[in-house]
Amino acid sequence: MHPLLLAITASAGLGALIGLIRQWSEQADKPPGAEYNGLRTFTLWSVLGCVAAFLSSAYSPAVLPVVVAGVAAQLVARAWSAASDTAGSVGSTSFAAAMLTMLVGALVYWQHHQAAVLISATTGVLLGLKARIHAWTRGFTDADIRGTLQFIAITGVILPLVPNRELGPFAAFNPYSTWLMVVLISGLGFTGYVAMRLLGASAGILLTSLLGGLASSTATTLAFSRRSREDPVLSRHYALAVVAACSMMLPRVLVALSVFNRDLAWHLVLPFALMAVPALGYGVWLWFARRNQTHTVGAPALANPLSLRTAVKFALLYTAITFLVKAAANWEILHTGLLPLSFVSGLTDMDAISLSVVGSLNTGNIPLPLAAHAILVAAIANSLLKAGLTFSLGSPELRRHAGGVLILTALGGVGGWWLVA
Repeated sequence: MHPLLLAITASAGLGALIGLIRQWSEQADKPPGAEYNGLRTFTLWSVLGCVAAFLSSAYSPAVLPVVVAGVAAQLVARAWSAASDTAGSVGSTSFAAAMLTMLVGALVYWQHHQAAVLISATTGVLLGLKARIHAWTRGFTDADIRGTLQFIAITGVILPLVPNRELGPFAAFNPYSTWLMVVLISGLGFTGYVAMRLLGASAGILLTSLLGGLASSTATTLAFSRRSREDPVLSRHYALAVVAACSMMLPRVLVALSVFNRDLAWHLVLPFALMAVPALGYGVWLWFARRNQTHTVGAPALANPLSLRTAVKFALLYTAITFLVKAAANWEILHTGLLPLSFVSGLTDMDAISLSVVGSLNTGNIPLPLAAHAILVAAIANSLLKAGLTFSLGSPELRRHAGGVLILTALGGVGGWWLVA
């Protein structure tokens, strides 16, 4: 088949995909008989873009711009007419989708197939999720918007402005590196929080607790432990939520470590997997034990984990731990003092000590096995802390279940000590 015919066929297929999703979305909102751009229109737009790209390449470069400008003018005139008839505003989603669909056809002719497929898929998803996106945004609070703006400030405003050089005693403070760690940890927590806010409690206790653990496993443990005392009948459900949230600490740390040192992350996969065995076993057992129960449990009321105050606190904690590690290295006591420091730091924050250790490993101050052992010790301490929270704040049944699993998790970390070579 001629290459032009192949390009037209592919363009028609991608345009039809976008138009089908658009038509399905509009049918749910508009009354029968209403006019809107659907499958046929988007298919023709994509083919038009492909043919215009061919004519621009073969005859005159002005063909494609003229065709795009003509379609754009027709859409603008139609929008003005609709606005005057209904005395309301007309959204620009159809306009943007039309322009992108035409450009998809042009990209297909120019053999940028991957870009054309990506643009088509993205456009289709955004068109199809129209109603759900509107429902999501209606549920956002002022705190959610402030958190989003603060995340933008943390990543896009502050990070490019801080200096990238070592400062202070022992050259322990690098503003850029410190704030980069803030961006990484804040981003992981904020992702979990946003996902939980979007999905809501209807996603189920297990999923929401996993996402809550990604945002803040300590806060999730506190929330469900306190709730177990208020509603002890659902203690087993709350115990599963606590265990699931705390189990997210392990993969979250591995993801953060893999960004800076993959070898260290790989060394910790087996020990962390051993630590996760009690949680997995408990989850499977509880799943079968409560299959016939009809109780429902809502998601915990977690505050947005991202704020400038939280970011500054983490930066200060990370700086303090990094300073202690650098000082210990300068005084030649790092090999003997790192593990106690890791245990104490793990009681307060797992992320700060992990990133400090990986920084020392990358600079050659400590060997790989010592770095892995230090992070493992911090994980054990963190599990013991959360076990203590369940014992002090939870109901008796939650103490037996969640507290017992977290103790076994810490013991799994002790067993994983010998897996770090």
